[in-house]
Amino acid sequence: MKNVFDYTASFLGLLLLSPLLGLVALLIRLKMPAGPVIFRQQRVGRNGHLFTMYKFRTMTVGHGGSTVSVAGESRITPLGAKLRKYKLDELPELWNVLKGDMSFVGPRPDVPGYADRLQGADREVLSLKPGITGPASLKYRNEEELLALQDDPQRYNDEVIFPDKVRINREYMRHWSFGLDMKIIVYTLLGKDLEQYYEL
Repeated sequence: MKNVFDYTASFLGLLLLSPLLGLVALLIRLKMPAGPVIFRQQRVGRNGHLFTMYKFRTMTVGHGGSTVSVAGESRITPLGAKLRKYKLDELPELWNVLKGDMSFVGPRPDVPGYADRLQGADREVLSLKPGITGPASLKYRNEEELLALQDDPQRYNDEVIFPDKVRINREYMRHWSFGLDMKIIVYTLLGKDLEQYYEL
């Protein structure tokens, strides 16, 4: 049922949202002409296999910065900041869902390297297909703002946020149901926290 939903909803989403996708692409081309419209990056997928994830580009080209994004960074363009705020930069990931690389709900796919830090039972989360949203995404929907408050954002991400996301994703794996996925999608669209309904 999950796979059927992912395929059907991603196909309809790409079809119905094509005007919005086109508008965002046009704005990026006009406001951020130096570089591609679509940002492509290798991410770790199910069972540790790499895939190419697609997003709308929100940063300057060749910034050479950290893999951890912090709100207010100069490498994030003004248009990019708006796209990230409303999660519009993630719309091209519908193509990843349609291709079968991702699901609507699951752990956010990490860049190569973070999966190598998973030890023992924590590696179970690699058996899940990565998602556009998930319980960890809901808890850390303001992650960039949270990191901006830290003296060392990279260290805080590695020592606090990343382990907590792994814990939450393991709980999601143990309690998974199609109904839970639907609830997570609804709460994502509403910008609400799921924690009061789903003990993490």
